[in-house]
Amino acid sequence: MPIPQGTEGIRARIAYVCFFFAVLGGAPARVWGADAAVEAYVRALESSYRGVRTLRAEFTQTYVWGGRKRVESGTVHFARGGRMRWDYSKPIEKLFLSDGKKIFFYIPEDHQVTRTAMKSSEDFRVPFRLLLSRLDLRKIFSRIEFADQALDASPGNRVLRGIPKRALEEAYEQVLFEVAPSADIHRLVVFYPDRSSMEFIFRQIEKNVALSPSLFLFTPPPGTEVIDQR
Repeated sequence: MPIPQGTEGIRARIAYVCFFFAVLGGAPARVWGADAAVEAYVRALESSYRGVRTLRAEFTQTYVWGGRKRVESGTVHFARGGRMRWDYSKPIEKLFLSDGKKIFFYIPEDHQVTRTAMKSSEDFRVPFRLLLSRLDLRKIFSRIEFADQALDASPGNRVLRGIPKRALEEAYEQVLFEVAPSADIHRLVVFYPDRSSMEFIFRQIEKNVALSPSLFLFTPPPGTEVIDQR
């Protein structure tokens, strides 16, 4: 089910802004969560990720727009240094990989791979590489609150709602985080002004697992066309 022409590029730019929760600059918001319990909860969440060096999980990615839905799933690996590997298995096999400097997007059935410098990529997956560096939700959200009724969360999980700062209000309306008692982010949902949404669900999360450096290297198979994007 293809996304309408031009929409995916727009979504990528908006999602890039929305997910860039780890490194956006600027002073902390003056008003951030009226409930001290919320602030304590979020600080504990941020702290739990600062000690993580690698992470592996199963994921489901769902994009909903104009009454249509696209669902993809697979396995993702993260490692410090901006490295990540998204192995999609359904509905088709494809690979999105970052070695920390370059991004490779490979679709085997097309015999084609695109190669892009990390610093110039606007792909919506790019900011996830920063999950293991300096997670700081206060730098992007003007307000964070508990919103346990907003999602059909698993028993024991909490739901946080992030409201954007004024500069980002036209980019997205809100972000929901479903967080497990283990402080793992199990679900992240971004809602956009045009009523579309992007959801990531993470399962079987494993932290600080041994990952081979070769997992984040990509060599195009023989006969694969390599397209360099700037």
